[in-house]
Amino acid sequence: MSEGAVEIGAGLRRSNRRSLVGVVKAAVSAKTIQVLVTREFKHPKYEKRVRRSKKYAVHDEKGEARMGDAVEIMEARRFSKTKNWRLVGVLKRGE
Repeated sequence: MSEGAVEIGAGLRRSNRRSLVGVVKAAVSAKTIQVLVTREFKHPKYEKRVRRSKKYAVHDEKGEARMGDAVEIMEARRFSKTKNWRLVGVLKRGE
């Protein structure tokens, strides 16, 4: 087994790619969703907590995510001009 892989069941899962958690904001097309990822950090000079958010175009092959769902996404190969993340799974269903 390679150093960057973790054994899960019968197959291997890549663990050396970035993964983020966010909320689905839109279902753009049949296999594309828009995920809003919010991060919080301390400002280097003023030491105040700052929130920044960014929208990612995510490939959803099975069409399982809906608006408002909390999802995990992972870096992947390029699917289109703006889409290079894929859906790993739905963590929590939205209301």
